[in-house]
Amino acid sequence: MTQRTQSPSGSSGLSGLRVQFAHGLESSPQGSKARLLAAHFEARTPAMNTRDFDSCVAVHAQALKDHPPDVLIGSSFGGAVVVELLARGLWRGPTLLLAQAALHYNAHAQLPKGVRVTLVHARQDDVVPVEQSRALARTGSPELVQLIECDDDHALTRLVESGELLTLVQQLAVPTTH
Repeated sequence: MTQRTQSPSGSSGLSGLRVQFAHGLESSPQGSKARLLAAHFEARTPAMNTRDFDSCVAVHAQALKDHPPDVLIGSSFGGAVVVELLARGLWRGPTLLLAQAALHYNAHAQLPKGVRVTLVHARQDDVVPVEQSRALARTGSPELVQLIECDDDHALTRLVESGELLTLVQQLAVPTTH
């Protein structure tokens, strides 16, 4: 099941922005991030069987093919799925990784060159150490990779509740001159 919602005309002026969200290991298309994204953007959050990493990658690969987003977002386990999509060359657009767990699933995970990626990770994360995002951020193209460390928890509760997540998505959707 994919949650697909478009916000009403006029709300935040962002309703035409298309995002695809890969949820975390213990989350779903009804999680707080998915609901927030759906309330403000045309958002797709494909449901995943998180016990099967390869099937999760396949689900998101198909969703990218069927409805290409403006921004691809992955949270924790979903961040690992998104990094794998990048590694396979199935996505090259703006990417937002939230408390990503790519190195947990693939110790050799790297960001590809030439792709704009923003990573957000809480220094207080007690599930995925912030050092994993620091290490991943050192791969890829330095001028296109941004790491934002914040005071928050693994779920990035403050980022979601404050609406800062929406701002990050909107900023990523704006083309750069790199």
